Amino acid sequence: MPRIHTLRLPLSNLSLFSSQSQKPRLNNNYRTMMNYTKAASSQAFKNKKLLFRQLFEKDSSTYTYLLADVAHPDKPALLIDPVDKTVDRDLSLVKELGLKLIYAINTHVHADHVTGTGLIKTKVPSVKSIISKASKSKADLLIEAGDKIHFGDLFLEVRATPGHTLGCVTYVTGDGSDQPQPRMAFTGDALLIRGCGRTDFQGGSAHQLYQSVHSQIFSLPKETLIYPAHDYRGFTVSTVGEETQYNPRLTKDEEMFKSIMENLNLPYPKMIDIAVPSNMVCGLQDLSVKPVDASSN
Repeated sequence: MPRIHTLRLPLSNLSLFSSQSQKPRLNNNYRTMMNYTKAASSQAFKNKKLLFRQLFEKDSSTYTYLLADVAHPDKPALLIDPVDKTVDRDLSLVKELGLKLIYAINTHVHADHVTGTGLIKTKVPSVKSIISKASKSKADLLIEAGDKIHFGDLFLEVRATPGHTLGCVTYVTGDGSDQPQPRMAFTGDALLIRGCGRTDFQGGSAHQLYQSVHSQIFSLPKETLIYPAHDYRGFTVSTVGEETQYNPRLTKDEEMFKSIMENLNLPYPKMIDIAVPSNMVCGLQDLSVKPVDASSN
């Protein structure tokens, strides 16, 4: 069985240009964000063990993340939030880089696209799918807060961050001198760059999301890199320090945050009636999948 160990843990829109001049000029917030991002991103790639790729699916504006321990003889790898439409691209990249894909994992049950985990398993049967137990969906391994997902000598720590959906989790790279520094947090839809996921469907709760982000993500070191599941404005990465200072929703007090979320008046997600039923069974209507509770291993 794969090494997944349980460890219980204590649980306004950004303007790109200044309006004071007819000639476009980057404002201080944007300059600060870009300086943080460039510095933090360059640090992340100094780790010789970790191979990291950020991939994009344009129709749903979804980021898929490829991580691998290239210092390990097997070069074990995992994919976070793969999309069905880009599975062939992702698997081709894995092959080109000489990696061994062992996990395909989701941050939550997505409503805007069909996950690629089920399709990946049909093409690479040895791959194990992973999702949170709280999501009540099907996968090979069901994880909970405090679990560690090992790939080679590296690992991801699981943090429960419900609020967008009941089963949302954030995956955080390990803490320690032998792990990538600064740490990286794959936040799904819980925390976006200068935003957050909606809370009006799939058991969402503005109160729960606010508490999740502040206790489980904003508590990480300020230099921790934030990699969300989506971005709609061309941003690729942020930091905990940036979001605690500039996030137009989550820098407010909780009552103001709940008022903002209650008045978004967002349209019904166009893919939800297709995506959610499919994603509840690993991206394929395959009811033969038998989930394993990872905490029992």
